[in-house]
Amino acid sequence: MSTSVSPFLSQKFRFWSFVSMFLLVFVHGYNLEMRYLQPWTTPTESLTPTGFVEYLLANGLFRFRIPMLFIISGYLFALHDDQPHKQRVRKRLRTLLAPYMIWSAVGILLTFALELFPYTRSIVADSHVVQIDDTRMLIHDYHWYEVVARWIFFPVSYQLWFIRVLLIYNLAYPWILKAVTGQQSRYIFFGIALLFWMATFGLIFVEGEGLLFFSLGVWIQKTNFSIETPKSWLNPVGWFIAFLAMATLKTWLAFEGLSLIGNKVYPLITFLHKGTVISGLIACWFGGDAVVRWFMARQWFVWLSAFSFMIYALHAPLVAYFIDPANALLRSLPSPQLAAFILLPLAVIMICVGLGALLRSLLPKTYSLLTGGRGL
Repeated sequence: MSTSVSPFLSQKFRFWSFVSMFLLVFVHGYNLEMRYLQPWTTPTESLTPTGFVEYLLANGLFRFRIPMLFIISGYLFALHDDQPHKQRVRKRLRTLLAPYMIWSAVGILLTFALELFPYTRSIVADSHVVQIDDTRMLIHDYHWYEVVARWIFFPVSYQLWFIRVLLIYNLAYPWILKAVTGQQSRYIFFGIALLFWMATFGLIFVEGEGLLFFSLGVWIQKTNFSIETPKSWLNPVGWFIAFLAMATLKTWLAFEGLSLIGNKVYPLITFLHKGTVISGLIACWFGGDAVVRWFMARQWFVWLSAFSFMIYALHAPLVAYFIDPANALLRSLPSPQLAAFILLPLAVIMICVGLGALLRSLLPKTYSLLTGGRGL
């Protein structure tokens, strides 16, 4: 069994990890109502070109990114079975648990600081990011045990759920490995994981999207399924057409479906969402090799990609807090919502990269602790 990857495959992993983090900021910068995106979300605003583009991107074309990260994570974890599992778990406590706890605390402290000033306090309250009930909209309103619960289980930096469940899957790896490689158990396991994913099932420690795709990454590595040369049924051209078609149809139905077919639209757009994710994974992974080669041959991009984790860890809740101020600031433009959807994430990414570069240069040990040793 191979315990290494080709240089180009290594580049693909790095490229798609960075792109997934980059796109994540735009998904979290979605500024239509309702802002909390689920596969079945239907906007409360009328269909406009701005709304169509934002929804198409944020809840359509960009949604393959988290499954992509889970597949890569599962594949890479399975690649190093020559190391004792307990040794790898200890390493993951340093590379996953420590950054999770630190960045979760940073999110709470940042929010607490913003609540000290009237203008930024209203920004936090209006974002509803830390709202507990109809009367408690701020961290200052929490009981101490609610702060602890936020820190450990429900981070203000809400994107950290990915690290939490990834750590759980790493801990459970011996059982996942046994399940996905067993002659009979793999069919049962993947059947259950698929049902969880289709149902968008999620708890604090287990959620369907991560379980299915992390396990799929493990299975791919252990069966030597080729992820460099696509089989005929994985031809990216057809999958790319399906990717665009399903995302476009889903977007249109999200705006117009309720008036046409009523509540039946929800399972339909959920099914189209799942199809968009699968087709996007296949089309981008197998069809993007020329793009990967072009970017990974540019030194500036290789330098930028080293800050993937800083972008991931720092962008939220910042981007959520400043959606409304960005809309207000850009209201004189022809399409202020669309301009904010593009410019706010780019500004936040620049802040994340700039702070990361500064920390890496001046305080490399602190940077290593914050990122779990990534990007050094």
